[in-house]
Amino acid sequence: MVNTAQAWSSELRGASLPSAAARGLPVFLRRRSTIAVLLCLPLLIIVAGLIVYPACYSIYLSMLNKSQTRFVGLANFRYLLSRDAFLMVAEQTAIFAITAVVFKALIGLITAHLVNNLPGKGQRKWRGMLLVPWVIPLALSSLAWWWLFDPTHSAFNYVLSSLGYDEIPWLSNPYWARFSVILVNVWYGAPFFLIMYLAALKSVPEQLYEAAAIDGANAWQKFRHITLPMMRNIIAITVLFSLIVTFANFDIVQIMTGGGPRNMTHVFATYAFMLGIRSGDLPLGAATSLFMFPILAIAAIFILRGVRKRGRELG
Repeated sequence: MVNTAQAWSSELRGASLPSAAARGLPVFLRRRSTIAVLLCLPLLIIVAGLIVYPACYSIYLSMLNKSQTRFVGLANFRYLLSRDAFLMVAEQTAIFAITAVVFKALIGLITAHLVNNLPGKGQRKWRGMLLVPWVIPLALSSLAWWWLFDPTHSAFNYVLSSLGYDEIPWLSNPYWARFSVILVNVWYGAPFFLIMYLAALKSVPEQLYEAAAIDGANAWQKFRHITLPMMRNIIAITVLFSLIVTFANFDIVQIMTGGGPRNMTHVFATYAFMLGIRSGDLPLGAATSLFMFPILAIAAIFILRGVRKRGRELG
């Protein structure tokens, strides 16, 4: 009888107490890390499907022959490096990206200082107006700029001829075509630098400027010894982000010049499109697009290393 009672008692205790797995599941689901992963899971799936998988597939595709029936290794990359046209595209991409980013950074920095010195109500108006180029869809604004530069209906040439100057072949001359696409890229991207730098300027304590003014510092000394050091990290991050976006730019060049004249305005994105889609050589186009990765990776390493170093110094 005693043994029977003990057996019934143990069975009742086992039935009333949940198993370890049953107890562990609610605890696991209540963890903050688990909740964060579950909330980010849809975004992670989208990133994996639209970015990670195409990137991995492009690497595989770049190592096939034109008909995609045979593995050729690095033959496509060697072929591109042996072509003068590709080397010219690499040079043009570097000129296009570096020149545009430098001018966007300078214009954004100057404009941010001018807007920051305006009264509060005036700041809101100018900030809204200056952000308009960045808000307009890039393809639409590029088409509008193409009409302004078009040889037949160019508004710029109409103004020049009205003033007695010769018309300029904006999109038919290689060097003027380069200038045109860089100008449009600067016009589109400068507002992004403006809003980032303006936010950075708002975070600089006013006490630093007041102390510098008491010590007799002028405007240039305040900018050099206070503003620039305080904004250095945000400048580096903004330049890196803009460099990545500008290197991969497609809309402006494709709409305005299509890479011409004489392939003198092609960048990596438009040249890869021409080889892969228009010429039907998808592996060669994939190989062309992959050349951007090591260049941007090296730039990111150097810029982020400087950001981390300055962060440790401030910390």
